Amino acid sequence: MDRRRGHSHTHPHGHDHDHHGEHGHRHDHDHHHDHGGPGHNRAPDRRAAQWQTPHSPEEQRAAPAEPDLDKVEAAFIEGFIDAPDPVSFLRLGRIPFEMVAADGAKLNLLRVEIDALADVGSLTPHLGGGSFRYDPLPASLVSHRRRLRFVYFDGDKLRPLTFADVRTQ
Repeated sequence: MDRRRGHSHTHPHGHDHDHHGEHGHRHDHDHHHDHGGPGHNRAPDRRAAQWQTPHSPEEQRAAPAEPDLDKVEAAFIEGFIDAPDPVSFLRLGRIPFEMVAADGAKLNLLRVEIDALADVGSLTPHLGGGSFRYDPLPASLVSHRRRLRFVYFDGDKLRPLTFADVRTQ
């Protein structure tokens, strides 16, 4: 059978259909396997699934406008950290030094911030949602990530923008 055509089968998905975990169901969908990309042949994700308080709005990311923007951002972070000439690296990465915001304010780039973050605990809400249970994570489940911000000045205040924000300008 051609792998690019849809087919029916039963397998678990992490949809919120019940509160007791995953269950199987029938459905049709396309699989485009490249033996290493997304799909059923990929190794299972070993990161911890956990309930957490939502991140603040400035930490939430919009849907990427270009494919693999998260991978491009990760490569940008690594390259910027090791760059002998950070200003030239910003130019190479098409990061604007001056731009106009959606509200018409002129923005000038002042600083690039790269933070190292590690999630070391999980929160699980109790039934009813009025309280929660906290659990420290074992070392094997601690997740590490970096956060990149470009800090612009609008003539009045600082405005931190994400990589996606500056790439869409």
